[in-house]
Amino acid sequence: MQPVVIKVGGSTWGDHDPTLAQAADLWREGISLVILHGGGALISQWSQRLGAQAQFWQGQRITDQDTLEVVVAVLAGLVNKSMVASLQALGAPAIGLSGADGALLRARIRHPRLGLVGEVEEVNGALLASLLGQGLMPVIAPVALEWQDGQPTGRLLNVNADLAAAVVAASLPASVLLLLTDVPGVMVSGRPTPHLSPQEAWALIASGEISGGMVPKVEAALRAAEAGVTVFIVDGRRPGAIVQCLKGEPEGTRIG
Repeated sequence: MQPVVIKVGGSTWGDHDPTLAQAADLWREGISLVILHGGGALISQWSQRLGAQAQFWQGQRITDQDTLEVVVAVLAGLVNKSMVASLQALGAPAIGLSGADGALLRARIRHPRLGLVGEVEEVNGALLASLLGQGLMPVIAPVALEWQDGQPTGRLLNVNADLAAAVVAASLPASVLLLLTDVPGVMVSGRPTPHLSPQEAWALIASGEISGGMVPKVEAALRAAEAGVTVFIVDGRRPGAIVQCLKGEPEGTRIG
């Protein structure tokens, strides 16, 4: 059975988030899962504690060296290990790693204006296949290795978790990619839309109807859909959201 990739946003994960309990239940049913997670709100909180102001461009965090250190500490440390601990407590054999471990996520600089932000170009699929083959549930923090001319440069890059999840889903390949968020789906004219074709999605981005953090999320969905992955953008706070999508009864937005 092809695995399912779930991207858990920092805006939805917390003490009352039903996502991890659903993930543990699905694992017990024999469904292989890969989880990628964000943590943007917590990064901003820690940056403010250190006297830095978060800045964004086209829905992505501008990352200088000081910000990168916070990103790595929060994502690969606090969030990743807290999520693994929660899944272990739920009986799921979660294993936490960042995209730097085993050169799992290999990236190049996405845009000079964003600073140390990467575009994932390659995934170490053999590593993921090995972990899944052992019955483990990889939980991945979106920190990548910079990769140039077939070699690691030794530098870490911040990567957008939605876009990383899309590349991982396409490379496996996954049967389904679930992008969890804190809204009912992609909002068009103030209402969630149940389906968007690629043409409709690009037009809404161009018009500004889709904006902010939803832009990379929809771009990620389109990238995975091009590889034949079924993609849903859904409200991760809603109990049963993941199970409903896998049963073909989603309430969010299907892309593709």
